[in-house]
Amino acid sequence: MESDKALLIIDMQKGSFTPKTPRFDAIGVINRINRLADIFRKEGFPVIFVQHDGNGTGEFEKNTLEWELLNELLIKPTDILLDKYANDVFYKSELQDKLAELGVQELVLTGCATDFCVESTVQSALTKDYEVTVVADGHTTGERPHLSAEKIIEHYNWVWQNMIPTNGKIKVVKYKTIIKTFGSNAQN
Repeated sequence: MESDKALLIIDMQKGSFTPKTPRFDAIGVINRINRLADIFRKEGFPVIFVQHDGNGTGEFEKNTLEWELLNELLIKPTDILLDKYANDVFYKSELQDKLAELGVQELVLTGCATDFCVESTVQSALTKDYEVTVVADGHTTGERPHLSAEKIIEHYNWVWQNMIPTNGKIKVVKYKTIIKTFGSNAQN
């Protein structure tokens, strides 16, 4: 199946959403991801869930509870599940080969954590000349010692809007604006 865009959902795993590691607007982000995934499926675009695999580090080890995707995510058999091994989803993963196989030129990015894996993947996708759309209210992170999660998200949305891309383009767009571009299949 050839497609020009794909929804990339990064690290929405049980180990990142615990009482010790609360995430900003987690329920809202999960709901927006689920709605976007449904719209992408209806339009025939791939939905790709990425899971961090600790690969022997003792954290997020494959097939452990913390590695599993959140129960609240609506995952379909047609969705693609890929492992990643560093903050950058592209690093030593099958992502780029899968995107080439599917003919994907535009990535719509969501997930956790804004300031680590989402940020690294945005930067990497741009250097690979993808068109990148970050869902402004479709990514989350936790509090940091020097900055609130909400301010981190605000900061990175600003950074991404003001980056100078390579051959691709980058934009940061709110969920409601994105679904409007899909027309009748988009439901709030």
